[in-house]
Amino acid sequence: METKEDHAQQFLNLIRRSQRGKFKLYIGMIAGVGKTFRMLQDAREMRRQGIDVQIGYVETHGRLDTEKVLRGLPVIPRQKIFYKGKEVEEMDLDAILRLHPEIVIVDELAHSNIEGSRNEKRWQDVMELLDAGINVLSAVNIQHIESLNDEVRGIVGIKVQERVPDRMVREADEVVNIDLTAEELIDRLKAGKIYRKDKVKTALDNFFKTENILQLRELALKEVAYSVGRKVESEVTTVRGEKTVGVVRLLVCVSSNEQTQQTIIRKAARVAARYDGELIALYVQTSREDNDRIPLATQRHLMSHLELAVQLGGTIRQLKSDNIEQAIIDTCRNEHVTLLCMGQPSFSVPRIWLKAARYEKFLKALKEMKIDLIIFA
Repeated sequence: METKEDHAQQFLNLIRRSQRGKFKLYIGMIAGVGKTFRMLQDAREMRRQGIDVQIGYVETHGRLDTEKVLRGLPVIPRQKIFYKGKEVEEMDLDAILRLHPEIVIVDELAHSNIEGSRNEKRWQDVMELLDAGINVLSAVNIQHIESLNDEVRGIVGIKVQERVPDRMVREADEVVNIDLTAEELIDRLKAGKIYRKDKVKTALDNFFKTENILQLRELALKEVAYSVGRKVESEVTTVRGEKTVGVVRLLVCVSSNEQTQQTIIRKAARVAARYDGELIALYVQTSREDNDRIPLATQRHLMSHLELAVQLGGTIRQLKSDNIEQAIIDTCRNEHVTLLCMGQPSFSVPRIWLKAARYEKFLKALKEMKIDLIIFA
């Protein structure tokens, strides 16, 4: 039953949403597909309609077409910062907030700000602009989305360092896929429209291989399709006045394992996002991992895993117990979990019968609570 406090909170949420800026995100499969060019084209069209659009930050990468479409658009001067004896330029967040344009273009969403900046990442700058009621147009390549990091590394063999949390895609009021065929992209590359001529061969031999482009394109198309699907479903539900039934509460088990844990967390986060569910990350601390016994390197891995879970929109639960299976069962019951995700259990030969018996009991408890189990490779 809804209370007066519930109605008041709903009204406050409506006010906050109306005051918050709108966010349009352009997603591409790879560098050079034309995200920045398209943003600037849209900016010019909006300027023609009398809308106050200004450039907060745009990186042309020396591309002539991009430089041409940028000409004549009002640019907010960048902030000059001395860092390690060199003068570098960053987007001037405070200047944008003072000017408060109706719409601001903020390119390179995955960019890491210079050490000492108010925010560590540019996506955090964007969130601050949106909270201030400024509408933002921004762009990102698919390889920079956090939960896709392992898939991207499997495709191109590179761990992408600059990443944005998945919630930035969910935050977007509109997501636009900037798409090209592999042939069109390679033609652009060979014509020198993406990189200088002396870098073309290296790009073709590495990141811009046809098979890489095709797989990255598929990732981008899927991500945008899922995003649009979620948005349509949410808006239809709102219009009809329906209530969400059976919200998925997903629990992912977190360990200090360096090799596989982050992959498991990213996969679980994507499953939670697909179901528009809640993500809970559980770490069960055994006596072997007491603070005075756990190696420093292992502790760092664990903290990194927990930070990743938070960045992907999860909440952390931490328990102390030497009975890991029972701790998981108790958490599932207390948190009303509907879906459990975990890595493949390991069975050492000397203790296989004991572990198998405990595992069978564990599965029986999940069945009784009607909790589905996903085991990631």
